[in-house]
Amino acid sequence: MSPMDPHLEQALHAARALVLADLAARDVAQAEIVSLVEDAVTHRRWWVEQWPDGAGCVAGLIAQDVQDALLDRYGRWPLCPVCDAGDPHALDVEPELGPDPHWVCAKAGVVVAAVGALGLTGGFATS
Repeated sequence: MSPMDPHLEQALHAARALVLADLAARDVAQAEIVSLVEDAVTHRRWWVEQWPDGAGCVAGLIAQDVQDALLDRYGRWPLCPVCDAGDPHALDVEPELGPDPHWVCAKAGVVVAAVGALGLTGGFATS
């Protein structure tokens, strides 16, 4: 196995840090959940090795992978801080495959925060 391009490895580490920051901002960064992040990073490492031009997309993909894993095991995450009425719902990552991913409320049509910045969402609940 050849070593990974440092640029690609840096993109994976940055994506990991962004998702961990969002988990911590919502007080769900327990060890078993951090393990889900590590699993997603491992999976996306292979993906980005196959498509190096996709390094800019990896943060959004890892956020989505963790969100899917959490839904399967624990429930929706992150819950929307914008909508007060109706059933609680999770935020979506947009773009689904692209650089500069953000958490958005599809119901209200608003951007809540960049991936990695849920703890910085002025005016919105952060826990």
